[in-house]
Amino acid sequence: MNGLIITLLVLAVLIFLWRKANMTGPGRVERPNGQDRFEWSAIVTYIKERLHELSRTSGLDWGLSEEAWNRKAKARAELRQALRGCAYGDPKDKQYIKSFIRDMLAGDYGINEHNIDRILPFHRQELLTAQDRFDILLYLYKQQYGADGLAQMIEDYALDEAKPSKTSEGSPVYEITGEDIDRIFFLEYRPLTFQEKLDLVVQRVYQMYKGFSVVDELREMRIDGLSGGVSGIPSGYGAVEPSSGIGHRYEGNDRFLFAVDEDGEQLTRSWESVWIFYRGKSIRLSFLSFGSEAELKRVCQNIYKFNLPGQLSEVNGYKVNEMQDGSRIVVVRPPFAETWAFFVRKFDMIGTSLEHLIQGENAELPIGLLKYFMKGSRITSITGSQGSGKTTLLMAMVKYIYAVYTLRVQEMSFELHLRRLYSGRNILSFRETDYVSGQAALDLQKKTDGTVHILGEVATDEVAAWMVQMAQVASLFTIFTHHAKTFRDLIESLRNSLLKTGVFRDERVAELQVATVIDFDVHLRRDMTGRRYIERITECCRRESENRAGQEGQGFQPAAGGQLTSVHHANYEERVIMEYRNGRYVAVQPISRQTREAMAREMLPEDAAEFERFVGSYWGEKVGA
Repeated sequence: MNGLIITLLVLAVLIFLWRKANMTGPGRVERPNGQDRFEWSAIVTYIKERLHELSRTSGLDWGLSEEAWNRKAKARAELRQALRGCAYGDPKDKQYIKSFIRDMLAGDYGINEHNIDRILPFHRQELLTAQDRFDILLYLYKQQYGADGLAQMIEDYALDEAKPSKTSEGSPVYEITGEDIDRIFFLEYRPLTFQEKLDLVVQRVYQMYKGFSVVDELREMRIDGLSGGVSGIPSGYGAVEPSSGIGHRYEGNDRFLFAVDEDGEQLTRSWESVWIFYRGKSIRLSFLSFGSEAELKRVCQNIYKFNLPGQLSEVNGYKVNEMQDGSRIVVVRPPFAETWAFFVRKFDMIGTSLEHLIQGENAELPIGLLKYFMKGSRITSITGSQGSGKTTLLMAMVKYIYAVYTLRVQEMSFELHLRRLYSGRNILSFRETDYVSGQAALDLQKKTDGTVHILGEVATDEVAAWMVQMAQVASLFTIFTHHAKTFRDLIESLRNSLLKTGVFRDERVAELQVATVIDFDVHLRRDMTGRRYIERITECCRRESENRAGQEGQGFQPAAGGQLTSVHHANYEERVIMEYRNGRYVAVQPISRQTREAMAREMLPEDAAEFERFVGSYWGEKVGA
């Protein structure tokens, strides 16, 4: 009797589990509240639930052999790892999750070539939105050009050319509009196979579930960067009233249509903000939108989490980190910022060579100078505004540092990735963390046998002061970047940092120390059209004390044609050795004799001989002359 009761209980449990599996398992598609199963929200909900089930232990696993149990446990662990990794930008994990989504949609969910058009109206192109058309275009270009797909589309149709502003007095703008996408779509579109349609549906589901919304595929393209949430009205502003001073447009019956701002632009919300950074130009993709503030917030909360850098919160309103592909991520949130926003800065590892970066007439002059600065072990600063190419140029210059030298790198976030470019060299990079300050990391470098020190950016007083001290005693030479606009600004900024940190108390002595340290400054510029070039290269020459009194306040020294070639200050001479003039790189003042001799001493004999020929060809002087 007891055996019969036990048997019935076991049978009841098995029936319960079987019914539960049939209600929520494979082949069963729930339609909550009568929702159309071909709507995006229904599809995403289904995928979320199925992947959650597959990544968790199920009661159906009871009774499996040990081998089968271990096999299923390993598969679940791999799926859980991929679900985490794809949110960090890992392309392998992304493809792994997309393969699951594809199998579920084409299998259990029942998507086939007869009903896929109910998800996206591929059969009726006029019903496709601008985002749909852009996704199809990017997919077609990606098939042919890979990560260069977006760049190729931009080049084919000159999408990076300035457009006239909507107001006559406004300046030109860089924008890709829905009209641009419509025009390109009808020129490039071709009939898609079922598998291609399914690829597009899978990508849309993935980016709504685990990806980065409308910028998910953009982030993988070979561009300079992208951002979101950086334009439009913040959500807290509420409705815009006519009394706000913002213009409004009406139809004949005075029915309100939409508001426009002072530039004649239709007002948008912060989540309708997607921008790309392409060849030095910030281009707005006005046809793309995150759809809601919640979606923009979701992207901001996930895009920075590679290697678990800590929580973005109201107290800690920003995070600086990198993604698995080396992109730099900056995320901000209210109340620190007026809206949720993110910035992705990509650093091209392929085109990192001086010949590729420096273009223009007589480009051999700056390229040669930068090569010999590195071979001659000169302390060099790279200055310029944001987006002018400082980091990329620094990466390229490292190639010409002798490979026998050990390199130690200090950054706020890992951006240079020198070991990816020069994997056979002795290079170690450090960065600040919540527990290790930049100053502590720099102090540690003294004990790591570093010959050359590289500072990704001198942005704080402490780092600036340490850089000056390190350049004097702790390394053979130093390379660093700075945001100074002029050479004088650079000297004064570093001088003030020495004073603020208490290293020196006398302004003149502090300035003298800085002038003694820096050998050359390479100043970069990016104009309104996005063109980048080296505006000038300046040598810092320490002035001898006996000559200082007679030359005090001597001021500017114009060269032929009126261009300035040098400026004399109390403690140093600011000597311009090369300038960019009317599209051409021009040799100006020669490098000082003492510096040329010091550079030659640090070079191999064959390099010193080539350097002598280089100096003679541009300035007509010999190194020892």
